[in-house]
Amino acid sequence: MSQDNIRYEQVKIICAEDCGNAPKKQFLRAFHVALVCNDIGFFMENITEEIQWNVIGSHVLQGKDQIFGMIEKWNHKTPTELVINNIITHGYSGSLNGILNFENNASCAFCNIYRFNSSLNKTKIKEITSFIIDISK
Repeated sequence: MSQDNIRYEQVKIICAEDCGNAPKKQFLRAFHVALVCNDIGFFMENITEEIQWNVIGSHVLQGKDQIFGMIEKWNHKTPTELVINNIITHGYSGSLNGILNFENNASCAFCNIYRFNSSLNKTKIKEITSFIIDISK
Protein backbone atom coordinates (compact mmCIF):
# COMPACT_ATOMS: atom_id res chain seq x y z
CA MET A 1 0.00 0.00 0.00
CA SER A 2 1.24 3.45 -0.86
CA GLN A 3 1.92 6.23 1.59
CA ASP A 4 -1.06 8.27 2.78
CA ASN A 5 -1.79 11.56 1.06
CA ILE A 6 -3.38 13.24 4.07
CA ARG A 7 -5.41 16.41 3.42
CA TYR A 8 -6.75 17.36 6.86
CA GLU A 9 -5.72 21.03 6.48
CA GLN A 10 -7.31 21.29 3.04
CA VAL A 11 -10.81 20.11 3.91
CA LYS A 12 -13.24 22.20 5.95
CA ILE A 13 -15.16 19.92 8.35
CA ILE A 14 -18.62 20.99 9.51
CA CYS A 15 -20.32 18.68 11.96
CA ALA A 16 -23.47 19.01 14.07
CA GLU A 17 -22.62 19.46 17.75
CA ASP A 18 -24.44 16.33 18.91
CA CYS A 19 -22.42 14.17 16.51
CA GLY A 20 -19.66 13.69 19.08
CA ASN A 21 -21.49 12.88 22.29
CA ALA A 22 -20.78 9.12 22.28
CA PRO A 23 -17.63 7.06 21.59
CA LYS A 24 -19.00 5.35 18.46
CA LYS A 25 -20.25 8.67 17.11
CA GLN A 26 -16.78 10.13 17.60
CA PHE A 27 -15.30 7.09 15.88
CA LEU A 28 -17.63 7.32 12.85
CA ARG A 29 -16.86 11.04 12.52
CA ALA A 30 -13.11 10.36 12.61
CA PHE A 31 -13.49 7.38 10.25
CA HIS A 32 -15.37 9.38 7.63
CA VAL A 33 -13.07 12.39 7.93
CA ALA A 34 -10.10 10.02 7.43
CA LEU A 35 -11.70 8.65 4.26
CA VAL A 36 -12.38 12.13 2.85
CA CYS A 37 -8.91 13.41 3.80
CA ASN A 38 -7.21 10.33 2.34
CA ASP A 39 -5.83 9.08 5.67
CA ILE A 40 -5.65 5.57 4.28
CA GLY A 41 -3.76 4.24 7.31
CA PHE A 42 -6.49 5.20 9.80
CA PHE A 43 -9.21 3.98 7.46
CA MET A 44 -7.60 0.58 6.81
CA GLU A 45 -6.77 0.01 10.51
CA ASN A 46 -10.44 0.30 11.41
CA ILE A 47 -12.00 -2.16 8.96
CA THR A 48 -12.00 -5.95 9.08
CA GLU A 49 -10.08 -8.04 6.52
CA GLU A 50 -13.32 -9.43 5.10
CA ILE A 51 -15.15 -6.08 4.91
CA GLN A 52 -17.88 -5.65 2.33
CA TRP A 53 -18.71 -2.22 0.87
CA ASN A 54 -21.88 -1.95 -1.18
CA VAL A 55 -22.20 1.32 -3.10
CA ILE A 56 -25.86 1.10 -4.08
CA GLY A 57 -26.41 1.21 -7.84
CA SER A 58 -22.68 1.06 -8.58
CA HIS A 59 -20.57 -1.79 -7.18
CA VAL A 60 -19.81 -4.11 -4.28
CA LEU A 61 -16.27 -4.40 -2.93
CA GLN A 62 -15.13 -7.37 -0.87
CA GLY A 63 -12.03 -7.29 1.33
CA LYS A 64 -9.36 -4.72 2.15
CA ASP A 65 -7.49 -5.11 -1.15
CA GLN A 66 -10.49 -4.16 -3.30
CA ILE A 67 -11.34 -1.24 -1.03
CA PHE A 68 -7.76 0.01 -1.07
CA GLY A 69 -7.81 -0.11 -4.88
CA MET A 70 -10.97 2.00 -4.99
CA ILE A 71 -9.59 4.57 -2.54
CA GLU A 72 -6.42 4.89 -4.62
CA LYS A 73 -8.57 5.79 -7.66
CA TRP A 74 -10.23 8.60 -5.68
CA ASN A 75 -6.88 10.26 -5.03
CA HIS A 76 -7.33 12.64 -7.99
CA LYS A 77 -10.52 14.15 -6.52
CA THR A 78 -9.90 17.12 -4.25
CA PRO A 79 -12.53 17.57 -1.53
CA THR A 80 -12.94 21.05 -0.05
CA GLU A 81 -15.73 20.65 2.49
CA LEU A 82 -17.39 17.83 4.41
CA VAL A 83 -20.71 18.58 6.09
CA ILE A 84 -21.89 15.89 8.51
CA ASN A 85 -25.57 16.32 9.33
CA ASN A 86 -26.25 13.26 11.47
CA ILE A 87 -24.45 10.39 13.12
CA ILE A 88 -26.54 7.64 14.68
CA THR A 89 -25.17 4.57 16.48
CA HIS A 90 -26.72 1.72 18.39
CA GLY A 91 -25.17 -1.65 19.18
CA TYR A 92 -23.78 -3.24 16.03
CA SER A 93 -25.03 -0.50 13.68
CA GLY A 94 -24.37 3.11 12.82
CA SER A 95 -25.02 5.64 10.09
CA LEU A 96 -23.67 8.98 8.97
CA ASN A 97 -25.09 11.34 6.35
CA GLY A 98 -24.09 14.65 4.87
CA ILE A 99 -22.70 16.48 1.86
CA LEU A 100 -19.24 16.38 0.32
CA ASN A 101 -18.08 19.31 -1.84
CA PHE A 102 -15.15 19.14 -4.26
CA GLU A 103 -12.74 21.65 -5.77
CA ASN A 104 -14.42 21.55 -9.21
CA ASN A 105 -17.82 22.67 -7.79
CA ALA A 106 -19.07 19.10 -7.75
CA SER A 107 -21.11 17.99 -4.74
CA CYS A 108 -22.65 14.78 -3.54
CA ALA A 109 -25.10 13.94 -0.79
CA PHE A 110 -24.40 10.66 0.95
CA CYS A 111 -25.64 8.30 3.59
CA ASN A 112 -23.38 5.53 4.87
CA ILE A 113 -24.75 2.69 6.97
CA TYR A 114 -22.15 0.82 9.00
CA ARG A 115 -22.17 -2.63 10.58
CA PHE A 116 -19.64 -3.08 13.37
CA ASN A 117 -17.76 -6.27 14.22
CA SER A 118 -19.16 -6.09 17.79
CA SER A 119 -21.30 -3.87 19.99
CA LEU A 120 -18.25 -2.71 21.98
CA ASN A 121 -17.02 0.87 21.59
CA LYS A 122 -13.56 -0.17 20.34
CA THR A 123 -14.50 -2.25 17.32
CA LYS A 124 -13.91 -2.43 13.57
CA ILE A 125 -16.29 -1.94 10.68
CA LYS A 126 -17.23 -5.10 8.80
CA GLU A 127 -19.81 -3.74 6.37
CA ILE A 128 -20.62 -0.41 4.72
CA THR A 129 -23.65 0.40 2.58
CA SER A 130 -23.42 3.76 0.78
CA PHE A 131 -26.07 5.80 -0.95
CA ILE A 132 -24.44 8.58 -2.99
CA ILE A 133 -26.32 11.19 -5.04
CA ASP A 134 -24.65 13.78 -7.28
CA ILE A 135 -26.15 17.17 -6.36
CA SER A 136 -23.77 19.33 -8.40
CA LYS A 137 -25.28 22.58 -9.66
